[in-house]
Amino acid sequence: MTPFRKIFFILTDIICIAFSLVAAIWLKFDHLQPQHIQYLLFIIPILTPVGLACFWFMGLYNRTLRFTSLPDMVAVFTAVTTYSMLKIGSIYFTQSFANFSAVFVIDWMLSLILVGSSRIAPRVALSVLEASPLRGWLFNKTSQKSKRVLIIGAGQAGEGILREIRRNVNLPINVVGLIDDSLKKHNQIIHGVQVLGGSDKIGSVVKEHSVDEIIIAIPSASGQELRRIIKLCQDTRVRFKTLPGLQDIIAGKLVSLQLRDIAIEDLLRRPPAEINLAEIAAYVTSKVVMVTGAGGSIGSEICRQILPFQPSKLILLGHGENSIFKTNQDLHGDENLGNIALIPVIADIQDREKIASLFNTYRPDIVFHAAAHKHVPLMELNPEEAVKNNVLGTRNLVDASHNTKVERFVMISTDKAVNPTSIMGASKRVAEKILKCYARRSQTRFVAVRFGNVLGSRGSVIPLFKEQIEKGGPITITHPKMIRYFMTIPEASKLVIQAGSYGKGGEVFILDMGEPVRIIDLAEDLIRLSGLEVGKDIEIRFTGIRPGEKLYEELLTASEGITATRNRKIFIARPEEVDEAALMTQVERLEAAARNGKIRGILRGFQEIVPSFAPNRDMIYNDRQIREDKSQLQQHPQLRVI
Repeated sequence: MTPFRKIFFILTDIICIAFSLVAAIWLKFDHLQPQHIQYLLFIIPILTPVGLACFWFMGLYNRTLRFTSLPDMVAVFTAVTTYSMLKIGSIYFTQSFANFSAVFVIDWMLSLILVGSSRIAPRVALSVLEASPLRGWLFNKTSQKSKRVLIIGAGQAGEGILREIRRNVNLPINVVGLIDDSLKKHNQIIHGVQVLGGSDKIGSVVKEHSVDEIIIAIPSASGQELRRIIKLCQDTRVRFKTLPGLQDIIAGKLVSLQLRDIAIEDLLRRPPAEINLAEIAAYVTSKVVMVTGAGGSIGSEICRQILPFQPSKLILLGHGENSIFKTNQDLHGDENLGNIALIPVIADIQDREKIASLFNTYRPDIVFHAAAHKHVPLMELNPEEAVKNNVLGTRNLVDASHNTKVERFVMISTDKAVNPTSIMGASKRVAEKILKCYARRSQTRFVAVRFGNVLGSRGSVIPLFKEQIEKGGPITITHPKMIRYFMTIPEASKLVIQAGSYGKGGEVFILDMGEPVRIIDLAEDLIRLSGLEVGKDIEIRFTGIRPGEKLYEELLTASEGITATRNRKIFIARPEEVDEAALMTQVERLEAAARNGKIRGILRGFQEIVPSFAPNRDMIYNDRQIREDKSQLQQHPQLRVI
């Protein structure tokens, strides 16, 4: 409020509170007796400054009248009530009138009405003008033609968008109506705009009202429901935007009128991850945390999700200098960084001595192990590298954690470790077994978290499809029946951190991945979101299942069951018995085969450790086979991992 407006409202309040007291006495006694006038002349000059002080203290002169709302009215109520109580005290200490108690009530009510009306009247007048046909002439100072907009969703989000449009009078937007599937809302009027019907009316409303743009304001909609609405919007040939989903809103990413184009992640909307902040803070705050693979998709997001819990140090360990540099730069710009010391470290987890030295130097309390070779076809061609990195690298980290008495060690595993058909999956299953062995005899709580694909990760299907669409197609899919589980990177990272708080040692946690998604459906949705037609603008081709791939992934083996945790999206697999002496001997043989490049020895080693390992092709490798496979990978970029 400007100084001029403050002075204006101070003078208005003086008139209001003086008039209220005079009117209250008049209404009570039907006239003003001499003693009443004497009292008023005595008390008004004394108590009026007190009333103004109450109003000032309650912030009545620091509020924006244009956005007057319920909290402002609560402040008026509190200020007027406090002032009335002071007046009551003054009456008893200075005068004594019979039946004067009714005056207090009348005075309080009148003051509340007058002071409150002086605050809300400008807002009401402005709202009337904004809703009138003269709105554009009075307020729209831009020469830009007004955009005719239809809002889908008459709930809280839709109302918020509409209210924001009404407040921003210079926005060249004319909301022609709202759409909502709730029959109770049909024909209702919200901020002067009518709910015109359900989603089945989208096409006719767009045509009838010459709509230029559609806003989808249903952040709570499921992926299936959103896909249905988007299909109806696409049929209108009108541009449409949406609000972020509940996941982003809860994370604080939603600001006023933050609209964006539909993303493929919207079509896979899942209920927001339930995170117990107190449990995470209890084991992360003020601790030294190390994240391996901190330059990767999951590792970097784990770093971001950890920042609000304020560890004392965050060690960013990775092998790629560029990715670690970028993660370090991004985290330095994060508002949650606070006093956390970021320590970027370039190291290879296969280097046993280097890892041991790092652990002895920094003495981490918590380790999140996200470093791994994850590309299925590449690991089929380079199985020795999967052994060195995923198995031996994990063993180096586990051994260093045990020796330095790390409190908790959380490893990122994969659904491909269940009944593996790929080298990558088998290597992660062996890593899980190593964790279980150490957990039985170590002070460190070693746990693994198993989940499926994450949207937007490096090498994932979404960036590949987008790249193919930009080139005009075709989109390549290995098999029409290929299905996968998906979750977003932030959700997976949050649940991994939460699972770390539950670990007692030796558990394999399973994340609830929701319903599986057909890859062909994902491709078709992405084509449509790009404003193109499947088959006409972009062709879909099937290339055949790649080495190591399954048609579908599993989260549990046949011998495993699950136990619930306090989080309905996190489960614990039934413990698997592992003979440590036998396992370590088998791992040594596997290591020797990898060091010597003995492909058949590696395959035998994996099958010995993981009996359920069943390659989905004849995996008899020789030098010629390897050269041919590598040549095929170079010629067919679609052989990237899904």
